[in-house]
Amino acid sequence: MIISRAPVRISMGGGGTDLPSYYTRRGGFLMAAAINRYVFIMVNRRFQKSFRLSYSRTEIVSQADEIEHNIFREALKFAGVDTHLELVSVADVPAQCGLGTSSSFTVSLLNGLFSFQRRYVNLSELAEAACRVEIGILQEPIGKQDQYVASFGGFNAYTFHLDGTVSIEPVRISEENVMTLQNNILLFHLGKERSASETLEEQNRKSLDGDANVLSRLDTIKDIGLQTRKAFEAGRIDEFGELLHSHWMSKRLLSSKVTDPVIDEAYELARINGALGGKVVGAGGGGFLLVYCPKNRSKVIEAMGRVGLRPTWFSFEHEGAKIVYHG
Repeated sequence: MIISRAPVRISMGGGGTDLPSYYTRRGGFLMAAAINRYVFIMVNRRFQKSFRLSYSRTEIVSQADEIEHNIFREALKFAGVDTHLELVSVADVPAQCGLGTSSSFTVSLLNGLFSFQRRYVNLSELAEAACRVEIGILQEPIGKQDQYVASFGGFNAYTFHLDGTVSIEPVRISEENVMTLQNNILLFHLGKERSASETLEEQNRKSLDGDANVLSRLDTIKDIGLQTRKAFEAGRIDEFGELLHSHWMSKRLLSSKVTDPVIDEAYELARINGALGGKVVGAGGGGFLLVYCPKNRSKVIEAMGRVGLRPTWFSFEHEGAKIVYHG
């Protein structure tokens, strides 16, 4: 039996510029941090001549081509696995919550399958394999950040070059400031799931069409990401809150599906009670609302609690994808 895990992430600035429709035109940049919430995949050789998959439902099929779950099916085919297996998925956070769970699932699954085959791949190869499955084969209109953060973990800056290659650099921030940042970020689950693909489809289509407004807003978001990195590395941590607010004001104009009246109300409530800024993590439309609150954290938590929103506690995760058990 093999147990594989990969962390989910929170994006810290520049999100959305990792889509091929943008970075192949102008190059992308963002920062993201892995957190201590994971997607686990158990891989076990099956005695019966069938595949048994367990996730939110159960499938038992004779051939990989018969699998309905698209990532399970295509990952098995991509890895070239023809041995009948039992595959079980368990996650610390719900699907479609904005923390990159689908890509963490793909990375964890591929890592488990490669380990089953006793096949070594480095972290860059693992991330690109996940991109190949999700973006290349399944044609999801998503970016590359989630696969890379799930593979590498840590708190890093990612540059997406015109040719599709990715450069990874650690954000140079002191341990003390990392703790300050972690303590001042609050995550509130909005109580509704959303599909990143559906939310990003409009942005992706407009970028492909060369829509000047969308490209200009993404230019602004990339610049905010670069400014945020400079602020972190200079020790100006509270500046993150103000930059988050600017980021959200630009992001919410990218697509009609990024926000709605419920999200806007929650965001304004957090701001009124002391948060400097925030955004919906991931593509938007639901999932988690991230707010930065250096003061009056208890006041913000109390106010959000009155509308049914509770904080989800987390810490940053230094490790990326790993095999936690191989027996």
